Amino acid sequence: MIPKKSLYPSFKVLIVDDEEPFIRSLSIALERSAGINNLTRCQDSREVMGILSQGGFGLVLLDLNMPWLSGDKLLSSIIEEHPDVVVIIISGINQIEPAVRCMKLGAYDYFVKTNEEDRLVMGVNRAIQMVEMSKEHKEIRSRLLHDRLEHPDAFEEILTGDKSMRAVFQYMESVAKSAMPILITGESGVGKELFAHTAHRLSGVEGPLISINVAGLDDNVFSDTLFGHAPGAFTSAHGVRKGMVEQAAQGTLFLDEIGDLSVTSQVKLLRLIQNGEYYPLGSDRPKRMNARIVVATNQNLDKKQAKGEFRKDLYYRLCAHHVHIPPLRERKGDIPLLLNHFLGEAADALGKKRPTYPRELETLLANYPFPGNVRELQAMAHDAVSTHKAKMLSLDAFKRKIGSMTLPAHDHEPGSSLEDDSVFVATKSLPSVHDVTDLLVTEAMKRADGNQSIASRLIGISQPALSKRLKKMKQSD
Repeated sequence: MIPKKSLYPSFKVLIVDDEEPFIRSLSIALERSAGINNLTRCQDSREVMGILSQGGFGLVLLDLNMPWLSGDKLLSSIIEEHPDVVVIIISGINQIEPAVRCMKLGAYDYFVKTNEEDRLVMGVNRAIQMVEMSKEHKEIRSRLLHDRLEHPDAFEEILTGDKSMRAVFQYMESVAKSAMPILITGESGVGKELFAHTAHRLSGVEGPLISINVAGLDDNVFSDTLFGHAPGAFTSAHGVRKGMVEQAAQGTLFLDEIGDLSVTSQVKLLRLIQNGEYYPLGSDRPKRMNARIVVATNQNLDKKQAKGEFRKDLYYRLCAHHVHIPPLRERKGDIPLLLNHFLGEAADALGKKRPTYPRELETLLANYPFPGNVRELQAMAHDAVSTHKAKMLSLDAFKRKIGSMTLPAHDHEPGSSLEDDSVFVATKSLPSVHDVTDLLVTEAMKRADGNQSIASRLIGISQPALSKRLKKMKQSD
């Protein structure tokens, strides 16, 4: 069975010109150079408005000098009746006056038919990207205003009840069908790969999701993995190897740990995204990419740019759509939901009965910063279930994993110091050690929901010492 060819862009492009040879040559140039194949052709200017009324159009490539209706009149009608449709004039008239007149009427751009083909294709690509971004912005605004998800089933693998995560879901639904890359960022363990799978499902593409972890790949291995090779490309290359780009045709190419990619490989990825073309190793015949690109990293790409470790031009290409996943410590309301899920998952895997757990466990976990995020909580749950024997799950397994809970909830930025986040105001006198200790104990008990065992761990003292301090505080009241 021959795979169905995907259409690009997602909206239709109408070419209007009374010369059939020009329409044909322009169509070939757009598809060959930019993969633009969602084209509708029209030689009769009187049919244009009827065609547009059918809907689904985002861009019109319009000739000026045509019989029956001139391009000027059509331009005015299109702008008035279809304000969301972008119009580019492609005319045989190489004069300033017509170009200025068309731009004043509302044309997005003006090209002369004798212009270089590359320049024309680039102009059409710019217009397509602008239309896509405009549609996406409207979609995002609509979803956020109405607080709706059209495909909640696409997110069924991601367990959350957090409002900030719902906003991320709505954003992903809005941009998933775009041809532009998606950059997924977040700390290690937050579930970036799950979001990549979700983006693939939401995109509606028919091809597969091909995933590659690019961390540690040298330039040659990266090129061979992505682009494949021809026979004889190197000593052990005895046959043709299809690269991951080709395997992801009609689907999604997911590049994980993109922040670890070498600068040399970054250049090759940039060219792939910019031109949509690549060369298999040992071949001088280019191939076109026909896959959506999704990338992920747990690194701060802004800092890597400042150090010269990540190309700015690649970063701006990748972050056309940026999905940031908040860490677990910023959505602690998800901990009980995830805990219950992972305990059930572990029990099923180990053939045990799902255990119940004491109420203090949720309080204990809510006060832990989870540097390993969701993945760390999953590991804790599986470890606890594997060792438990009674009906009630013991806190000991979790306490062993957590260790000291006096670690900071987040790392300080380079160049900052603890004084930057000081709780003391320089214009006020310092409190006494006695007062500070009382405040610290009070806050710890509040966070621990009155549990002395957990509170003592939070401030790094023994439970008897905390109990003694609480008695003194009660006597002094």
